[in-house]
Amino acid sequence: MPIASVNGVNICHEIDGPPDGPPLLLIGGLGVQMIDWMPHFVQPLIDAGFRLITFDNRDIGLSTTFDGAPGDPGVVLDALMAGKVPHVAYNLSDMAADAVALLDHLGIDQAHVLGVSLGGMIAQTVAIEHRERVLSLISVMSTTGAPDVGQPTPEALTALLSANATTDREAFIAQCLVNAAVWASPGHFDEVALRTLFANSWDRVGGPQAENGGRQMCATLDSAPRDDALRALDVPSLVIHGTADTLITDSGGTRTAECLGGELVLIDGLGHDIAVAMIDQIVEPIIAVVTANTPA
Repeated sequence: MPIASVNGVNICHEIDGPPDGPPLLLIGGLGVQMIDWMPHFVQPLIDAGFRLITFDNRDIGLSTTFDGAPGDPGVVLDALMAGKVPHVAYNLSDMAADAVALLDHLGIDQAHVLGVSLGGMIAQTVAIEHRERVLSLISVMSTTGAPDVGQPTPEALTALLSANATTDREAFIAQCLVNAAVWASPGHFDEVALRTLFANSWDRVGGPQAENGGRQMCATLDSAPRDDALRALDVPSLVIHGTADTLITDSGGTRTAECLGGELVLIDGLGHDIAVAMIDQIVEPIIAVVTANTPA
């Protein structure tokens, strides 16, 4: 896969779909690699004629990692509670700048920007700080960063904070499956597909990247709520969220849509995943907003 040296880091990326299609930048979530974009999600977008750009965020996958840098979310929370400035390796603005620099590298002036979970927070930051680059903003199962909305259930928070730094491949896969079951769409947990995904994630980088995810979590904690900045935005937007999401509860999506003044699609029974059974409900509004906001 190609590597772009941008913004002081190396970003592993890939492009699919027709070269002349509307560019759609997909930004992944916390601690996940770009191989997490499953075929049942990306193929309909390619079939719709979109040019998809996927990449590993900084500090995950085959992009530059920050091994040894500060990355304990508990330490960051303690500093914030004490009114101190926490020491973090990077923040959401840095991650958003990576995405924009990747567009520069690819010669793309403007793109539709879609982010899932942490990726939604990064996508929002791209739109806030680089508005001229964004044709439309699509925030999926994400939140504004405000502390009164989108908070995980206690069970989901426990799973999220359970660092999976084992050096045993099978133990890693087993723990990932346990965690994923906590926030999966009820009745639609696909253990076979997820087992394959987690195995491929391990094999692609040669082990776990638990500390990397911790540093990415610190980046979110160190970034201020975006409510006011989103309210000030004038950007075509779409917010998608599931009513059964336990990791970022649907109040986060509702608040995001309220701030943006855009369309909100609440999908009954969808958890913090892109369930195959609900793919049409997820993909069709995305296709509609990209198509409606692509210059002729």
